[in-house]
This record gives sequence, C-alpha cells and structure tokens, in this order.
Amino acid sequence: MSANENTAPAVTAPAALAVTAPAAAGDAAAAAPAAADLAGLVRAIGQRARAASLVLATAGTAQKNAALLELARLLALPATAAALLAANARDLAAARENALAAPQIDRLTLTPARLAHLAESVRQVAALPDPVGEVLDETVRPNGLRIRRVRVPIGVIGIIYEARPNVTIDCASLCLKSGNASILRGGREIFHTNTALAALLPAALAHAGLPAGAVQLIPTTDRAALNTLLRLDECIHCIIPRGGESLIRFVAENATIPVIKHYNGICFVYLDAAADPAMAEAVTLNAKTSRPSVCNAAEQLLVHRAAAAALLPRVARALAAENVELRCDPAAAALLARARIPHTPATAADYRAEFLAPILAVRVVDTLDEAVAIINRDGSAHSDAIITQDEPAARRFLAGVDSSAVFWNASTRFNDGYEFGFGAEIGISTDRLHARGPMGLRELCSYKFLVEGAGQVRG
Repeated sequence: MSANENTAPAVTAPAALAVTAPAAAGDAAAAAPAAADLAGLVRAIGQRARAASLVLATAGTAQKNAALLELARLLALPATAAALLAANARDLAAARENALAAPQIDRLTLTPARLAHLAESVRQVAALPDPVGEVLDETVRPNGLRIRRVRVPIGVIGIIYEARPNVTIDCASLCLKSGNASILRGGREIFHTNTALAALLPAALAHAGLPAGAVQLIPTTDRAALNTLLRLDECIHCIIPRGGESLIRFVAENATIPVIKHYNGICFVYLDAAADPAMAEAVTLNAKTSRPSVCNAAEQLLVHRAAAAALLPRVARALAAENVELRCDPAAAALLARARIPHTPATAADYRAEFLAPILAVRVVDTLDEAVAIINRDGSAHSDAIITQDEPAARRFLAGVDSSAVFWNASTRFNDGYEFGFGAEIGISTDRLHARGPMGLRELCSYKFLVEGAGQVRG
C-alpha cells in the first residue's frame, strides 16, 4: 500500500454527540492494515451490511424516519459543525498543497450554510413517501391464486464516489429511506470530512433501533479495498459509482456486481426548422450556461439547414455574450462569419465531446432524421432536446432518440430527480435494465411477487 493512501479506524458511534475528527492522513497510514487484512475488513463490512439489510427490509417508515431526523438534528448541532469544519479544513489544506483547481476545492468545501442545507436535505428525504411495500399490480388467477407485485429494497448498495462531501449524507439517507443497507467509499481528497460525517450515522441508527451495519464507510481509500468491494457479490447487490468517466469505467470493468451508471453526458439540443427563435435562444442558453460542468448540460447543438440562417446567428450571439466558445462545422462557421460572431473550426473529436466547460460544438443538419441519427451515434443516451412548434416532428424525435430523457421545448437541465418530482436522486442512469434516468427512492427498489392461495396445487 502506498504511503499516501488514507486509512482510518472503523467508524463507531461516538460516545457523545460531538464528532471527533480523524487522525491526520500520515498518522493513519502508518497503522494501515496489510492487503489481506484490508480484504478481510471489507468482507466483514459486507457481511454486516447484508445482515442489516434484512432488518431494514421490514423496518417501518416511522423507524427509518426517526433515524433520518436524528441525523439531521446531529448535523445541526454547533459542536458537530465545529468538528466537521475542522476535519474539512484538513482536506482543504491537502487540496491546496496538491494544487487542486479552485472549482475542485470549492466542491470539497463545507461551510456553515452548506451544513445547514445538508441537514435540511435529510429532513426532506424523511418527508418523502416510503416506496417500500407499494403494490405495483395485482391479479387473481382463474384457479384462485392472488398474485401481487410489491416494491421491495434492492438489499445492499455500494456507492463509490469522488470529491463531494454531501454525497456521504445524501446517499446514506436515500438508501436508508428506501430500506437498503449502504456501503460508502469516498475519495481521498475528502477522506477526513467523510470519516467525520460517517461518525454521525451509528448514533442516528441506534436512536431508531436500527443496526449500525445499515450504513458503513470503507475506512480507507486504498485501491486494494476497492478491488475487494467490487467483487463482493455474495453480500452486495448493486454498485453505483458517482464521479468522472475514468472512475466509472474502472468500476464497470472490474465489478462482478451489477453496476448502475452513466459514463458521461454528451447532451444535444436540436433546433428544428419550425423552432420558435426566442424559445430556441432561451432554451439553448439555459442548457449550456446555467451550469456548464454538470452531466445534463448541453455540449452539442444541431440546427436544421432550412432555419439555420434565421436561428443560428441569434442563438450564437446570445451564447457568445456568455463567453461560450463555439466550435463549428463549415456550414455553421460560414453563417457565423457573415454575422461576425466569434467561432472556431470544430475537429472530429469535438462532435463527441463532453466539454464540461463553456464550449459548444455546432453542426447544421439537413433533416430531423439526420439529427436523430447523429444523436444516437455521437451522444451518450443521457439528455437530448428538440425545439420546434411542429408537433409531428417533435413526436418523431421523442420516439426516435434513444436516451434516458428526451425533451420537447425544454432544457436538458431538467433531467434531475428533484425537477422530476422525486424529491432527491442518487444519480442518473443511462442503462436500460432496472433503472433509467434520475434514480430516486423508487429506483432504489426492486420488487417481488407475493402469492396467496387456499391449498392450490399445480397439475
């Protein structure tokens, strides 16, 4: 194990309500267990999680909410805030020493306001409807058998994530409310903060009479522990990675457990021949500039040739005013050159890029069918939009684009669990099995069949 990996003792419920910040990374690493011990540690965590999941599966809504509300109360305590901010200061100092960029440091940073928001987010999860036990459908067979399909927890969910400290609490809360045990593995950049946050969870669970194994943090960022976690299919039922494409691909390629994921967000806005110019400008601007670094931001703009002369200069001028770099194909470049709007030639790589920055690739297309074909070929099946007043054209686009969310006259930025009315989400899936799109509480559940009879036997 390398000397710069972080390891801390297994987190236990604090004796008092205050949180003790973990030891400095160097001190902790010196006492790190060997690889074989790490594997045993992770397997023990998995076994505790599996046992806890069987308890959670039958826990009532009031019991789960009691744990969540206690967690929110602990987060709001002044002593808790002081300890969490002290732990966070250690991570921020290391981030500055390692010359992380300012936006990365901002994502790592906890503030009193962010802590208050985190506590409120837990209260909001507690207020959401409990999906467990919902009857999805019911039939009575001719032989009298009554068959109900009922929503149940998945079981044990492993969540592997990078820098944001809110993920520790958000994912723990969502998994708990949906009756799932969770195993959390955060990144080294936020290790001390995550450990301090996780130290609150056993006390909240104990307050509600729930097992401590219901939420556990892997107490190391050593890669050997991750490798064990990804192969623990006898205890863990699915893995959800949250982070950059390299992390997600590593998880997907090395896990023997089903992975729910999206690799990237190459999202398109298509301005159809019948697009309203004002709407085209407003939606494209929002999709690109409201938050360029998120996965549902637009990265690609397609414009129908029949309307390009009228639409593209107007939309491009608005984007340029927001300092968006436009990388154009020859047809789009010619239109913008005549309008004296700044732009650069696009490369082939630009047409399949997730920029996560104020950059937009622009192409002119001849038909709606060409737009659909390009999106299905070059996109990432995440979020794509058509702007048009032509309903038949919109219906063809909605049916033809193979993405987790397809929008008509609305921004791609709406592909979000909160915006969809789910209350919260654990991530967005572009997979096709089990869950697709924003994953709220219902998507953290599976189902089982409950069959009631009166002594029937099969002939």
